[in-house]
Amino acid sequence: MVKRIRQFLLFSLLLSFLAACTLAGLDRYVSYVAKDRVYTDVNAIPHRPVAIMLGTSKYIGKRINPFYPPRLQGAVALFDNDKVQAIIVSGDNATRYYNEPQTMENDLVRAGVPRRYVVKDYAGFRTLDSVVRAKRIFGQDAMTIVSQGFHCERAIYIARSMDIDALCLSADNASGLAAVKIRLREVLARAKAVLDINVLNKQPKFLGQQEQVILKAPPPRSPYENP
Repeated sequence: MVKRIRQFLLFSLLLSFLAACTLAGLDRYVSYVAKDRVYTDVNAIPHRPVAIMLGTSKYIGKRINPFYPPRLQGAVALFDNDKVQAIIVSGDNATRYYNEPQTMENDLVRAGVPRRYVVKDYAGFRTLDSVVRAKRIFGQDAMTIVSQGFHCERAIYIARSMDIDALCLSADNASGLAAVKIRLREVLARAKAVLDINVLNKQPKFLGQQEQVILKAPPPRSPYENP
């Protein structure tokens, strides 16, 4: 009996070790795919027609979600510096009282982005939905994603799997225990993304008819620039 228990414990430890190695390997693989496509400096990031601001709740309880303001500021900076010509705000629209796209649009407009250049994607229930819908519904084959760095890498992995030319502006990360917990969850989220794309062939929950994105006119070209 004791021998069987030891064998079971040894087998359980071996399985746990293999699972941990697999998760770590997939996490590193997603980071590798996104290598050189995540930027922290808005001045250094190349131009893309649109930004995709990935949704997150503005509040956690009665306090501001620390991940929300940096994403908003990143999207505004891209637009103000002519790095993008429109912004798609993609998030959850679970109830009439919880509407991420509408909240993001309102805050972008308050920050000076004209409303006509902000497009709401109400069916961005998860990262895969937001990225795939940006191509299939909003017709974008090239984009700049705005989110935190660890989330950027997963979003770029999904985009490149769908033949989308995606960059990402990494918004400032929150600090403390909450950020550590979210990063640990991200390891599982990356493994699920690889499984969804390569094994399960997951598709967005909703697709529908194509929608138009109005682009701001590009700034006038300097006569001193090379053709």
